[in-house]
Amino acid sequence: MGYQAVIFDFDYTLGDSTEGIIESANYGLKAAGQEEAGREAIRKTIGLSLKEAYVALTGDGSEEKAALFDRCFKEKADQVMVQNSRLYPGVLALLGRLKQQGIRIGIVTTKFHYRIDAILEKCQGAAYIDSIVGGEDVSSPKPDPEGVLSLLGLWGLKGEEVLYVGDSVVDAKTAQAAGVAFAGVTTGTTAEEELRQYPCVGVYHDLGELVEGNL
Repeated sequence: MGYQAVIFDFDYTLGDSTEGIIESANYGLKAAGQEEAGREAIRKTIGLSLKEAYVALTGDGSEEKAALFDRCFKEKADQVMVQNSRLYPGVLALLGRLKQQGIRIGIVTTKFHYRIDAILEKCQGAAYIDSIVGGEDVSSPKPDPEGVLSLLGLWGLKGEEVLYVGDSVVDAKTAQAAGVAFAGVTTGTTAEEELRQYPCVGVYHDLGELVEGNL
């Protein structure tokens, strides 16, 4: 379809950090005086900002406790996240294929930039990525389009030249707000029918299926 760049979400799109996220979230919840949350409840918050995740898990609107959760989550994540993160099978081959085609590759994620750097280094994927926008690189998290628009500006590309790939409604809304095409993958917790409620070039079971149909 003539895309000049592909921007990926990270969690549940390129890779899986579930175990590290669960450990960090429950550490933060306990620090904020809350009960630990179940695995599936935490999985459904992946892709939200940490303060949004706190509210979703607890129903507590306290800004002070949300900030404490945020701080303690990051503290634990610095200890456990990288070692508990992996790229999905076939991702390195996919990134290599895109690179050979001269397509720029970016990541826009709520995860910290430095954490993505460390995960990619561990998984031998750093050389394939042209640009990363992490949670600390923007003033507003997704679905605000700031991260995607910053890469368009950096690369000098128009919206129609870029495909954004993600697994969640937040990702679909981000692409729509940024004026770029969206492709959904169902490797996360969001059902196909939910993703199809938003403008998209398609919804795919995994990145391999996406590539065969579009890139």
